[in-house]
Amino acid sequence: MARDYYSILGIEKSASAADIKKAYRNLSKQWHPDKHKGDKDAEAKFKEINEAYEVLGNEKRRKQYDTFGAAGGSGGGGQGFGGFDFSGFQQGDFGGFGDIFETFFGGGAGGRGRTQRSQRGEDIQVRIAIEFAEVLHGCKKTIAISTFVSCTDCQGSGSQGGKTVSCSECGGTGQVVKTAQSFFGTIQQAMMCRACNGAGQVPEKPCTTCKAEGRVQQKREVTIDIPAGIDDGQTLRITGEGNAGKHGTPAGDLFVIIQVKPDARFERHGNDIHSIISIPVVDAILGTDISVPTVHGNVILSVPAGTQPKQVLRMKGKGLPQVSSSRMGDQYITINIDIPQKLSRQEKKLMEEWRKIV
Repeated sequence: MARDYYSILGIEKSASAADIKKAYRNLSKQWHPDKHKGDKDAEAKFKEINEAYEVLGNEKRRKQYDTFGAAGGSGGGGQGFGGFDFSGFQQGDFGGFGDIFETFFGGGAGGRGRTQRSQRGEDIQVRIAIEFAEVLHGCKKTIAISTFVSCTDCQGSGSQGGKTVSCSECGGTGQVVKTAQSFFGTIQQAMMCRACNGAGQVPEKPCTTCKAEGRVQQKREVTIDIPAGIDDGQTLRITGEGNAGKHGTPAGDLFVIIQVKPDARFERHGNDIHSIISIPVVDAILGTDISVPTVHGNVILSVPAGTQPKQVLRMKGKGLPQVSSSRMGDQYITINIDIPQKLSRQEKKLMEEWRKIV
């Protein structure tokens, strides 16, 4: 028979969120294990109260329970889906109706649905700024971050001396199986055990340093290898450098968002670089060699005679590398031609003579 969470908390189905919270606080104080040491019935009652509040204290879970769960002795709505009791399954156990039917048909009647893995540590996201020139060869950056790390006093177990015992909730498997009846047959779903966080073990004697979590917060330094050719806004994933998991479960990952500082001399287009160079009109007419700044240093570029305004010249292999590849981009130089606004008498005379020739 399905549990009636409203009766467990001693409230009406129409109770407000504040009423639910008040009832939970009063009952949890009354049945707290510290007040009933060694009383298994009181311990079970305390767990039942917490389970009821976990559902009714959450707006979405309560709505799901009210829609599909049995109202028990309250005389409210009946069971949905031909008697299938959803009250034992909480929000997140099924990811919406798509997952419900996946569970129905994925393993067949009487089969088991998908299994949840043990909970790992949380991921961390940071941003690192690098100079434009550092993109050419890549670089290393050391950053200081505050994360959860494994508790050294209990070796991440959460127990003094590192001693653990098998979890009584899951029998050491790290999973619990919930069963419900429907018109499809018996539905079973294996889920991560919340009591042990999927580890299958719980502290024999809680560690006082980490408060039985198996992890403590600490500032530490992490060195990031930034590959050559990385672009602005790209993200690097450093596996296992996030927060340590509780009770020895795997650590999360560190995600590093790269910010490439702009360089006024260059404009990046993928692995190619674009720049603008101004030359005197006489050099555009006769041709010349000029020194062009690139990410590789200054490089001599031959400007052909008769170069036109806005003409683009290409310097092959003078761009940026492609990530994880030896291929190098190019640099494209747009030529601006400086036309003097004032001429000396001699310059004006020469230009007049040239005009007669052409």
